[in-house]
Amino acid sequence: MPKENTHIQALYINGLHGRILKLPEPKNKKRQILLLYGHHASLERMAGIAANLNRYGAVTIPDLPGFGGMESFYKISRMPTLDNYADYLASIVKLTYKRRRVTIIAMSFSFLIVTRMLQKYPELVKKVELLVSSVGFVHKDDFHLPKSSQAGIRLVGRVCQHKPTAAIFRYVFLQKWAIRLTYHLVAKNHSKMKDAEREELKERINAEIKLWHVNDVRTRMKTMADMFSVDLCGKNIDLVVHHISVAGDRYFDNAVVEQHMRVIYRDYVGMEANVPAHMPSIVASAKEAAPFVPLELRRLLK
Repeated sequence: MPKENTHIQALYINGLHGRILKLPEPKNKKRQILLLYGHHASLERMAGIAANLNRYGAVTIPDLPGFGGMESFYKISRMPTLDNYADYLASIVKLTYKRRRVTIIAMSFSFLIVTRMLQKYPELVKKVELLVSSVGFVHKDDFHLPKSSQAGIRLVGRVCQHKPTAAIFRYVFLQKWAIRLTYHLVAKNHSKMKDAEREELKERINAEIKLWHVNDVRTRMKTMADMFSVDLCGKNIDLVVHHISVAGDRYFDNAVVEQHMRVIYRDYVGMEANVPAHMPSIVASAKEAAPFVPLELRRLLK
């Protein structure tokens, strides 16, 4: 992708500055698609997937507070809780779509936000034309990481969500050389890196460094701890969820994800993306993004 995307605009909402990517609808396509990125992402990282989806309708990707370079909730003396993200996303939906219906495609962490928004604002359910989870989840038990690893991640998140410890983490562990060294050490076994030749590996690691630096550390840590404690199964949503899974997903147990989504949503439709990882570092073009939009989803979008 070029360094500057002319479709990216400034966003100011609820007292916070960020950015929003808007691709206009193609000729004779009226579908409105709200695309939401995950926990380790940016508008630039999602631009290829947005371009691929743009053939089916207008695509909008807003930044999330504390992610993609957007100012965090901490600036307005609020915590990056799931409820606050649900309020933020509800504002985006109400302002952007007003009298129109919307197709929501939410990736990973952002599907938690969408689910909580629909639970908290049931009047928005009727605005959703199609709901798609892309490697999303709704419950802490959806992870298939060892329990010791999950406990360690929760502990790091809870400790480093505070200002002093977040600063230490950022300026000690997130130095460029430290990130680069870590990825080189695990490259042979890491799903994002293991198939890359030398120059491609360098490019992917540089992309990862940017992603680690662009997100607010306190927000990342708070939300990371919350992900491993979450349980959204307490309230039903009268919608069908279409869930995209990845066979080799290193994070989630797909069978358990389905069970929990069926508890919340009226119905569940599964589909599989033919990709080797939960999400790559770089999706530079619409062509490269194609595997992330399974044939079943293309048929629905048409």
